[in-house]
Order: sequence, then C-alpha cells, then structure tokens
Amino acid sequence: MEKKKVATPLVCHGHSRPVVELFYSPITPDGFFLISASKDSHPMLRNGETGDWIGTFEGHKGAVWSSCLDNNALRAASASADFSAKLWDALTGDVLHSFEHKHIVRACAFSQDTQFLLTGGFEKILRVFDLNRLDAPPTEIDKSPGSIRTVTWLHGDQTILSFCTDIGGVRLWDVRSGKIVQTLETKSPATSAEVSQDGRYITTADGSTVKFWDANHFGLVKSYDMPCNIESASLEPKSGNKFVAGGEDMWVRLFDFHTGEEIGCNKGHHGPVHCVRFAPTGESYASGSEDGTIRIWQTGPVNPEEIIESKSKQNVDEVTRKIEGFQIDKEGKTAEKPSDV
Repeated sequence: MEKKKVATPLVCHGHSRPVVELFYSPITPDGFFLISASKDSHPMLRNGETGDWIGTFEGHKGAVWSSCLDNNALRAASASADFSAKLWDALTGDVLHSFEHKHIVRACAFSQDTQFLLTGGFEKILRVFDLNRLDAPPTEIDKSPGSIRTVTWLHGDQTILSFCTDIGGVRLWDVRSGKIVQTLETKSPATSAEVSQDGRYITTADGSTVKFWDANHFGLVKSYDMPCNIESASLEPKSGNKFVAGGEDMWVRLFDFHTGEEIGCNKGHHGPVHCVRFAPTGESYASGSEDGTIRIWQTGPVNPEEIIESKSKQNVDEVTRKIEGFQIDKEGKTAEKPSDV
C-alpha cells in the first residue's frame, strides 16, 4: 500500500515543558475539546477541532502528569506531583476542589457517569472520590503491585484499568470486590492504555509493541512490532481501521489496524512523542512531545456530512468567545485570566 501523504499539522504552542498526556472530550452540543497535561504544572484547554487555546488552569505547584474532562466538558480534573488531584470548572477555570494525597499523583479519570473521580500514583492505591460529596473520604481499592501510571474506567464503571511504571502487565479491577480479575500480559511495563470509543478494544503499548485486546473477554486480538520504542498508541474511533503511534524517534506514525502496515509517517516534533490520541470524530489526531508542543494532524479530507458539521465549529468558536475571563482575542493576546486558576 502506498504511504499516504499527510498535510502540515496545526502546531499548538503554550507549554514551557514536555507535554505528557492528551485527552479529548466526547462530542458535545458545543463541539469537542482537548486538554493537555504538562510538566510545566499548567494544564491547558483547547478547541479540539482547531487547536485554539481557550484557557490555562493555574493552581498546581508541581508537574501535572494527567488531565481529563467529563463527558460534557464542563469539568476538568488533573493529577500532579504536588501530591494533589484537582477538580476544575472548565468554563471559568475555578478550582472546585483539591483532593490531597500523600505522594505524587500520576493519573486521574472521571467515571463514565461523571459521578466519581479515580486517582492513582506513587502510593500504589486506587482512590475513588464521590463528586457529589467532595469532603467525604474516598473509597480505596486494594494496593497496586507497583506505582500507578494510568487509570481508566470501563464496563459501565464496573471495572477499572490500571498499569504500573515499574512492573509489566495491565490490570483490570472489579470495582465492587476491589480485586484484580484479569491481567493483560506485557513483556515490559506498559506506557499507554486506551479503551476504544465503542468499548470493544483496549489498545496498549509496551516497549516496541502495540497490542489490541478484546475489552470484554480480554483475549489478544492483534499485536504489532513497531519501528522504535512506543510511548503511546490510539485507535481510530469511528471505523476502527487504523491506529496512530508515537515514541522515542520523534515521528508520529499511522498504521492499518488489520495488517499493521505503516500508511503514514509525520515528522515535526523535536523530541520524543509522549502521547497520541485520536479526536472523537476520527478526522484528526493529536500528539504531545518532549518539545512542549501539541500537533494536530488530519487523517484525510473533512466530509461535512460526516459526524460533525461546519455548524459545530461555529458553536465551539462562539463558546470560546463567550467564556468570561477565560479567552483570548484573534491576535492571541490574553483578554483576562481566570482569577483562581
């Protein structure tokens, strides 16, 4: 198959240190949004389609390792090396609550019903905070065998996925019993895990291998060797016929899901690629790097009849303009920063 030519990406500046995680919101009535975590301690919110900066969440005093949005993109959460996870109002940038921990927090994730926030980190403990009772103590789920690097929910919030920085394997936990019910074996510690938008697959990266697992029966579906050590991989959410991967060689590669054949290769980053994620429309994907930039790459011509219409872009732009105290003008100048962010 002839390699596909990929257009010049949208380059998003703003972070002063490496970008370590990217997260897209689902498609909302106002479009979709992208939040980034960085070692500069300031998560940033962007228009997911255009990459335009909306606002910066200010309040952490250490590197931010993870950030996410709830299903409606109305609240954000972040996990930091300052021993805290924070809940934010994504419209104003205000801190709604700070969940204190006893060590570095590496991961956070909203439950699928948006009622709970899951965290994990160097304490080797999974914590579930009730967002309807912010001051209530969290539910703690058994001790992880190692320092937790990533967490996410699946199976209608009945199962938690996690993996460790120093131990191989991706673990599935039953929320009710608090016990590990399955371990997806990896040769080396995993660096990335993603549950597909339709809930069918779990995509993992470890060493120079990208694997796809059945998210319900946990069997291995596909396994592909990559050209270099991979830090992150993401499956296209609509057709599921391609995936993107990035790692230490600074390139962002696109592959055929069914054959593993490389169908696109994007150069541009000036440091290792730490994270890649497909947008919920499947029409683009973003990459975050050691160089502090985010690049948004198009997968192909935008079909206005598919999924998201031009009206969505207008809605997102209108919301961006209306967010009081959390916007920039057309020249990129800050109009006003949030008072508490």
